[in-house]
Amino acid sequence: MGYIKELRKLIGSRPIIMAGANVIVVNEEDQLLLQLRIDNNCWGLPGGSMELGESLEDVAKRELYEETNLTANELSLFNVYSGEELYYRYPHGDEVYNVVTTFICKSYSGELIADKNEVSSLRFFSTDELPSNISPPDLPILTDYTQNHRGTKVENFTLE
Repeated sequence: MGYIKELRKLIGSRPIIMAGANVIVVNEEDQLLLQLRIDNNCWGLPGGSMELGESLEDVAKRELYEETNLTANELSLFNVYSGEELYYRYPHGDEVYNVVTTFICKSYSGELIADKNEVSSLRFFSTDELPSNISPPDLPILTDYTQNHRGTKVENFTLE
């Protein structure tokens, strides 16, 4: 997270617009991979902020690998989220308005290994048994996935 750290040195914890990506990893049993975050002790999707020069797909792949040790063999665009619902104040005080591009990954390889700096646990959950302590920025995304789309791609939207 070098770019955001550099910005924070200049502006402190003031609200910023933060672009990033996350991944809904779906296993063969149609379960979703969630990670228990160390910073807020909530379950959330693997993902993070964009670095200078990265594509959103690159962000999704990098963050998935860094946080879970999984390599995405294929990603499909699910949706893009922004607005008031994606405001978040981190436990240490930094404020962000997230702009998150969410991808779905059903084809991946690797052994699940949690990044000990950010993740205390990794686990697959069925959509009807998601934990109650979902990380606030991920809640609207998981709600959208489980209630409305259930794995369909966003139509008529491309990222180049």
